[in-house]
Amino acid sequence: MSGWFDEEVAARYDDSTGSEFDGAVIGAAADSLASLAAGGAALEFAIGTGRIALPLAERQVRVSGIDYSPAMVAQLRAKPGANEIDVVIGDFATTRIAGTFSLVYLVFNTINNQTTQDAQVASFENAATHLDSGGCFVVEVGVPNTRPLEVFDLSDTHVGVDELDFPTQRLVSHHFSLVDGSWQRLSAPFRSVSPGELDLMARIAGMRLRDRWSGWKREPFTSESTKHVSVWEKL
Repeated sequence: MSGWFDEEVAARYDDSTGSEFDGAVIGAAADSLASLAAGGAALEFAIGTGRIALPLAERQVRVSGIDYSPAMVAQLRAKPGANEIDVVIGDFATTRIAGTFSLVYLVFNTINNQTTQDAQVASFENAATHLDSGGCFVVEVGVPNTRPLEVFDLSDTHVGVDELDFPTQRLVSHHFSLVDGSWQRLSAPFRSVSPGELDLMARIAGMRLRDRWSGWKREPFTSESTKHVSVWEKL
């Protein structure tokens, strides 16, 4: 995974104009996660540059993180408040961090960065290992595509196209970005996964579904939803 988040990508990651980087969206995510932490500590899988972790820490939640990319974590470390966050470099499917938590969370489609079913199941099991009894694992991820090719973003500076092979669930996201006056392409592999398959992974890991919303403001999840925020509770 780290090869897709090297120094060049990390340096401009926070410059994205996607809705996930909108202050109101980030605030809603941090508010919802702080509520789910319920006064306990939180662990972010794939903490990256701290887009969510830092606002969550500002809400008086003790945050720790795991990330595979030293370059992304270096961007986090350069930000105010980052010294309060413990980060371990490693794969969030297998890496352990000291202590247990009332909340483990994984946002922005990052469960799809684990490109095999085994790795996704291992991520759920690792989340459960870190959770206190009754603690929650939260995943934010898009609903699987309905067409082999889908344009998921279109602007003057970025075009995003998803390419999905339905039988294998292999998804490749192609990003065409205008950088310093020239267009650059980055294609990253993912594994598409349905809400039902994620629920089964949670059961394997000893968790059960508690809530599922279509966004951080806890909007109802329906057949028209394009993403979901799911909350599984450790038994």
